[in-house]
Amino acid sequence: MTTVEETLAAAPAVQAARAAIGAREGIWIVGGAVRDALLGREVTDVDLAVAGDPEQIARWLGRAAEGHAFELSGEFATWRVQAREAPWHVDVAALRGDAIAEDLTARDFTLNAIAVPLAGGDPIDPTGGVRDASAGVLRAVSDRSFYDDPLRIMRAARIASVLELELDRATIELARRFAARAAEPAGERQLAELRGIVAGPDPVRGVSLMDELGATSAVLPELDALRGVEQNPYHHLDVHDHTIEVLARAVELEADPGAVLGNLADDVRELLEEPLADELKRSGGLRLAALFHDLGKPRTRSVAPNGRVLFIGHDQAGVEVIHSICERLRASRRLTSFLESLTHNHLRLGFLVHERPLSRRQVYQYLVATAPETVDVTLLTVADRLATQGRRTRSEAIESHLELAREMIAEGLAWRRSGPPTPPIRGDELAAELGIEPGPDVGRALSEIEAAQFAGEVASRDDAVALARRVLAVD
Repeated sequence: MTTVEETLAAAPAVQAARAAIGAREGIWIVGGAVRDALLGREVTDVDLAVAGDPEQIARWLGRAAEGHAFELSGEFATWRVQAREAPWHVDVAALRGDAIAEDLTARDFTLNAIAVPLAGGDPIDPTGGVRDASAGVLRAVSDRSFYDDPLRIMRAARIASVLELELDRATIELARRFAARAAEPAGERQLAELRGIVAGPDPVRGVSLMDELGATSAVLPELDALRGVEQNPYHHLDVHDHTIEVLARAVELEADPGAVLGNLADDVRELLEEPLADELKRSGGLRLAALFHDLGKPRTRSVAPNGRVLFIGHDQAGVEVIHSICERLRASRRLTSFLESLTHNHLRLGFLVHERPLSRRQVYQYLVATAPETVDVTLLTVADRLATQGRRTRSEAIESHLELAREMIAEGLAWRRSGPPTPPIRGDELAAELGIEPGPDVGRALSEIEAAQFAGEVASRDDAVALARRVLAVD
């Protein structure tokens, strides 16, 4: 069996640090690197705790590794060294307290409170982290863990779900005691933990652990508000459990797109691997959209005279809710726009199913309305549809939706490759032909020309001018 020392020694970041710093005393490998080594996981990034000046150590390492050293946090005296050509970094922080044992006992969880001397040696483990690693248990270091930093409640859900650990019962109770404070840390710190949960290997368990620890009601009260919101007989779950099922279906679709999408799978897989925003890939954005897409339902729920439950306008209401959440979590404009777009458009395909076969004009309108997230939002509708299995749901209706989704994903992928049609005439040229001033009317005519060109109704400059004359009623 590979030892902790052997696993650490094989990590390029550790090799670089040892080559740069040598056997100098007062420097320890701490945190996630030691934890991952204990759990038999590959070590990439490394944290060092130093009894000295972290800037000096970081600059030594930066020069030796031909990397870039910069201050990461003035408040916590932390510097980062980013490798120039390799995918690793080393964070160097000043020791918290006068000794390494004091530093470790101030950390969050026992698995993260183990140190190994950079020069090599046995683990320093004052809180029993090695034992907990062997047992697969995540345990708070002390009764002050969540008091000192309430963000650790979210972190517990993330680490336990990502590393497949069981939460210690006393740690669960301790987290619940401080759960109301989970939203106190800065929004971007909350988003970082939420991102790690949603983009991790088991986001459904991660969200469930947030619930168990009491964090959801504090950090995402809008998600918590979906509990008990009953739906119509086409649904077999309330809005909250349906949302979790949509998330699960999105994860399944991401893992095996070919099961639903056939020969489109490779292109979809490639798209989902693209960077999106806020350190999320498009796959992570889709998962977050699955979690958020029905947040407008509680405020729009109504019951028709015939007893049918309705959520008219929940798509637009959801956009407003998401905007508020993203402001609170300090999400980027790009991520906010992505989530708003998927939520606003997640009903469109369902409405079109009943109008099949679609005209080229209808396809064009869908592409224009959903671009540049056409494929993403269509994937969300697939997950949403597969998660809707009420007693009135017909298998033929699901298959019709999936067939149309495949058609629209193919169209969306083609649109991404080639872009919208280029009209055969420029706006200024069209204005001159029509004898009118450039302005909104010309823009309206060009939009109509573009749609007609996509539909195969316009093939030449003369066709475009003739169409513009009809649209604007210009002789």
